[in-house]
Amino acid sequence: MAGGGCGLSPLGPAPPMWYHRDLSRAAAEELLARAGRDGSFLVRDSESVNGAYALCVLFQKHVHTYRVLPDDEGFLAVQTSQGVQPKRFKTLPELVSLYLQPSQGLVTTLLYPVDREETVLSDDRDYSDGEDEKPPLPPRSASTSTPPGPDTPTESTPAANGLSTISHEYLKGSYALDLEAVKQGACSLPHLNKTLVASCKRLNGEVDKVLTGLEILSKVFDQQSAFMVSKMIQQSVNQGGDQELENLVTKLAILKDLLSSIEKKALKALQDMSLTSPCSPPLHSMRHSKAIPVQAFEVKLDVYLAELTKIGKSQKYTLSVDVEGGRLVVMKKVKDNQEDWITYTHDKIRQLIKSQRVQNKLGIVLEKEKDKSQRKDFIFASAKKREAFCQLLQLMKNKHSNQDEPDMISIFIGTFNMGSVPSPKSVASWVLCRGLGKTLDEMTVAIPHDLYVFGSQENSVCDREWVESLRAMLKDQTELDYKPIAVQTLWNIKIAVLVKPEHENRISHVGMSSVKTGIANTLGNKGAVGVSFMFNGTSFGFVNCHLTSGNEKIARRNQNYLDILRLLSLGDKQLSSFDISLRFTHLFWLGDLNYRLDMDIQEILNYINRKEFDPLLKVDQLNLEKDKNKVFFRFVEEEISFPPTYRYERGSRDTYVWQKQKATGMRTNVPSWCDRILWKSYPETHIVCNSYGCTDDVVTSDHSPVFATFEVGVTSQFVSKKGLPKSSEQAYIEFESIEAIVKTASRTKFFIEFYSTCLEEFKKSYENDTQSSDNINFLRVGWSNKQLTTLKPLLSEIEYLQDQHLLLTVKSLDGYESYGECVLALKSMIGSTAQQFETCLSHRGEETGKIRGSMRVRVPSERMGTRERLYGNVQLSLHDGGTTPLNPHLPKQEAANSDSSISKNSYNNPAYYILEGVPNQSAAAISAELLPSPTSANPQAAKAPHPTASARTKPPSQAGSVGATVGSTLNRPPPDFPPPPLPKAALEPGSEPPMTKPRTLHPDLAEVRIPSAPAAPPVLGEVFRRGGAGGGALDDQSCSVLQMAKTLSESEFSGPPPPRAPSAPPLRGQPLGLGLDACRTFPPRNPITESIAEDMPEEALWGSSSSSLSVGESSVGEWLQRLGLERYEQGLLHNGWDDLEFLSDITEEDLEEAGVMDPAHKLILLESLRQQQQK
Repeated sequence: MAGGGCGLSPLGPAPPMWYHRDLSRAAAEELLARAGRDGSFLVRDSESVNGAYALCVLFQKHVHTYRVLPDDEGFLAVQTSQGVQPKRFKTLPELVSLYLQPSQGLVTTLLYPVDREETVLSDDRDYSDGEDEKPPLPPRSASTSTPPGPDTPTESTPAANGLSTISHEYLKGSYALDLEAVKQGACSLPHLNKTLVASCKRLNGEVDKVLTGLEILSKVFDQQSAFMVSKMIQQSVNQGGDQELENLVTKLAILKDLLSSIEKKALKALQDMSLTSPCSPPLHSMRHSKAIPVQAFEVKLDVYLAELTKIGKSQKYTLSVDVEGGRLVVMKKVKDNQEDWITYTHDKIRQLIKSQRVQNKLGIVLEKEKDKSQRKDFIFASAKKREAFCQLLQLMKNKHSNQDEPDMISIFIGTFNMGSVPSPKSVASWVLCRGLGKTLDEMTVAIPHDLYVFGSQENSVCDREWVESLRAMLKDQTELDYKPIAVQTLWNIKIAVLVKPEHENRISHVGMSSVKTGIANTLGNKGAVGVSFMFNGTSFGFVNCHLTSGNEKIARRNQNYLDILRLLSLGDKQLSSFDISLRFTHLFWLGDLNYRLDMDIQEILNYINRKEFDPLLKVDQLNLEKDKNKVFFRFVEEEISFPPTYRYERGSRDTYVWQKQKATGMRTNVPSWCDRILWKSYPETHIVCNSYGCTDDVVTSDHSPVFATFEVGVTSQFVSKKGLPKSSEQAYIEFESIEAIVKTASRTKFFIEFYSTCLEEFKKSYENDTQSSDNINFLRVGWSNKQLTTLKPLLSEIEYLQDQHLLLTVKSLDGYESYGECVLALKSMIGSTAQQFETCLSHRGEETGKIRGSMRVRVPSERMGTRERLYGNVQLSLHDGGTTPLNPHLPKQEAANSDSSISKNSYNNPAYYILEGVPNQSAAAISAELLPSPTSANPQAAKAPHPTASARTKPPSQAGSVGATVGSTLNRPPPDFPPPPLPKAALEPGSEPPMTKPRTLHPDLAEVRIPSAPAAPPVLGEVFRRGGAGGGALDDQSCSVLQMAKTLSESEFSGPPPPRAPSAPPLRGQPLGLGLDACRTFPPRNPITESIAEDMPEEALWGSSSSSLSVGESSVGEWLQRLGLERYEQGLLHNGWDDLEFLSDITEEDLEEAGVMDPAHKLILLESLRQQQQK
């Protein structure tokens, strides 16, 4: 805080009640909205300037914010317009007292202070999950940090060997005795000598061990000196008694001489050996990991029924993966136990295509000869076997890649609440991902990962001992000497990151931090530790936390999370405007989050005994709070398929102990998934979770260790081969327009700041040139292209730009505080035409609005060269017959498959419901009123929309998704406007329009029309038509959110729905409508149909736009185009449905075979065909 004049505190003798410390801007506006009276005010800390304050005043339902800034002398003044002399004050109460008087220049006089809510201390009491009556004492070194280096001490020696305690005892007692002896003429200090001897007892033993070890080495390299060493050691050992300290000094001198002599003689011995045996292998080869054996998979060839008639063709195959040799052997069993095989080198494996419908089916595209490829589909014994096969192939391709730097790394993440007891003898099952849940296949379990991240809570082991035990365990399992790059400790909360030796030089910008969230946020028994670093060009963050315990303390846990998110100091300091969830390409959050299950204990136990976890996950507090967007906004968690990891009986994993007698009564701790691992990644990045489970054999604690492994795409430090771009070769990031809805009662002006590693420095826009509000708690602001600056990346190569991201923050002109931040991927914006984007704004972990716009990344033709990433080889076979990058690991939908009722929020404002999203419906679609008229037809409708940086596929929890067995390649945020329920009238006969002209995919925003009659909630979508400019598919359905908010606000959920005339059937495929598929559709540039393609030309195999199968385009294609479902054309044609007459016999099963999996789309197609038959 800024100090006032004369050393006086700026808050006066005691903080006034209207001062709310670090209250967030959004929370301050909410408190003022509750107060509701003009002149209500409060003061909080400024979010933009350290030591400054923000004076917030309510007037005519709007919140006005004034910055209170300290000057060089520490005096405070309200920021004024240029040229106006500010009034200075020593303290904040003095400043406020002036503005309590009328006509002082504010929008209104300060009348009604809004006091802060004092937190009762007892509510913060948190005693280690109820195990202890008192919070655990901190270790002697409360917080330690270890810089890179394997031998750096992680805890001070005094704390480890008791020297500090012994020294204190000497200074308190024996020191006086020695002083008295010196006064009497003594020449020695006997008590100090005893103190030193006692302190060095462990050192004596350690030196003996080292000398013994070196004696053996001296015998190997120089037997003559070894005799002398043994003699000296024996002499030093025989000395004792009063000479014990002198004996230690002698041994240390021997050790010094021994180290220097052995090194010289060992060097000479090795040089002699190299001359006599030059072909001997170097000693450093011992650091290499053990070879991965050849792994064989028994599979069956998946063929169509027509191909089963081929005589003498066995369908049983063996696929052998030789990772070390870089070969895949496809062996077919024939008659008389004979075998026929074909060997493919790693560079001949073009693509792996995972089936979405059949979890153990995999298509492999192999290069047979020049310009010809072949696809074979195989059925594995299980989905786990399929994943193991894919991991081995990816590892093989990575190992034999001709690239100097890796495209992909594997990461192990583990969290373990050790229960304040010593570490178990072996935790091998933890690092090998063996146990319960989604585990690795035995064929891949021993493959070493590139990074290991260990988080622990209630860990009483000293840092050095803990890290060394982890390194020793990894050495036993992998034969590699992993290097610790960071260790961070807060009391007994620890995190350690270890890396393969070969990657040590790829790690840079290591950062470490910790946050206390214990009692009054001053004790470290609860809190978080974090580590961040760059792996080449990719930023990583890891947070290990221990949150407040207790079934009922949900709000406290939520606040713990928000405090950690805001206060943990990690990552690029230039990104201080963004919380840590947006500072890293990949952020992983692990630990004992302590969220519990809201269900009767007996019901919980019954479900666990039946291994039915879905009912429990529905009452999991973390899932519930996450669905409300209160915590972990847009974080992802792999599907949980293992039992609750807390609270077990120690020594067993068969019994949960859920009751404990306390002085205050019986305490209940229901079994819960306290220990979790979540992550959040930038859009359009590659990340796959290959395992997520817990051990079942580590029983020392009442928690089970939890593990997860990830396959993560990384970028290299890009070096341009053409040098810095000339003016004619400069790439540009250009914005046509940006529009945002921010959740605020303020009516100030705003500007946008742009940050990116591809920019030399951050850039600002001009203030918004449009502004409107139809609801008191929301503001719509817009920037035209004249207000938006053109950005110039440092490098112009497309290979560089497609890995870059742009961070945006919307800030106010009055306080320069952020009202929301977001991240955009440049990859989808590259092109000559502008592309649409739309995504959420968030601030301090909470959703604060929406932002959308139109932009393009223009790359000169001279800089267009690129290459395929190794992780781009794995694709997901879609129901439209094509492929797309994998993407199942996404946040769960809010209230999926629920009714159309809308959940409440803190503002009780109907417009806010639209901002948060409408519950998703499995067969949802938009009503006929949303459809554009036939006059708005657009000949460009058949053009496939360009993918955006902010869209996603179905989450694992939804039917038909890939679920836990398939990873993701493009990590896209979830849609924010799930569609409303399907209106019954939209499916009535006669609602199909005549099939004459194709509809437009992108009607102009001006076509959005608002009916005068208010709309009722059940037919929310019926009062709007689709809106948006042409360009590309959007992340979420944005048919004028502002208009929707306006209409909802005006209607206040009253009045009957307007009458509707029969019209076209509802659709979900519109890019700017309320359907989901618009944001899920990312047509691949090189689609591959899910079938066997024997000896097809490569051009045909990779999906030429002019497919020879499109014989029915004039009929089937036009029909699908009119329905907005042209994406299914290829799948239908491929399965022989190339004529509308034949389509009259199609069934739901036939549609699914052709790739139409969406229930609403099947309903639309079948209803349209039925009406065609009636005509």
